[in-house]
Amino acid sequence: MNIILFGPPGVGKGTQANRLKEKYNLLHLSTGEALRAEVKNQTELGIKAKEAMDKGELVSDDIVVGIVVNAIGNVGDAKGVMLDGFPRNISQAITLDKVMEEKNLKIDYVVSLEADRDIILKRLSGRRSCEKCGKDYNIFFSPPKVEGTCDECDGKIIGRSDDTEQVHLDRLKVYENQTEPLKKYYAEKGILCNIDGMGTVDEVFADISKELDSK
Repeated sequence: MNIILFGPPGVGKGTQANRLKEKYNLLHLSTGEALRAEVKNQTELGIKAKEAMDKGELVSDDIVVGIVVNAIGNVGDAKGVMLDGFPRNISQAITLDKVMEEKNLKIDYVVSLEADRDIILKRLSGRRSCEKCGKDYNIFFSPPKVEGTCDECDGKIIGRSDDTEQVHLDRLKVYENQTEPLKKYYAEKGILCNIDGMGTVDEVFADISKELDSK
């Protein structure tokens, strides 16, 4: 079973990916890690990728897709691959389908975690942590009992410099511009599963599992 997992920043995609990997024995494929492995092993694609990177150029879609398909074809003991946020555009999706078809492989399901934008922004911009013990908080959903002070160690609660609403708005716009066309593309293929990502971790995982198990 080969799946693609989509979801906006802050929806909990990473948590769900870890659970899905364990339950279905999937290789959780990071395109960045796969790219670095090809470069390190000096494969044909790795050499081409390194040439582009050395010139300060973006690695072409053809090379990235080739590297992804190589990884899909070498899953070892895993029962499939989970692509996390890849492909990123229609061009990559079309190329991915073409190359996989040539190798008698296919994407079985595309799981899209859906979320309310206002809630996502609060999840992201409200993140805080204790600078002393590292305990995580959210000023909107799980604030400390005393404002600015950690419940566990009385350390100072701090935020990250990039946790601003504008930064996260920009990230969400990029995601929406890239992902909406992809969702339509996979919906037309009949393999898109839209999942409400606003429930608890257990609820969301149960909904994803129900969809995958029913196919």
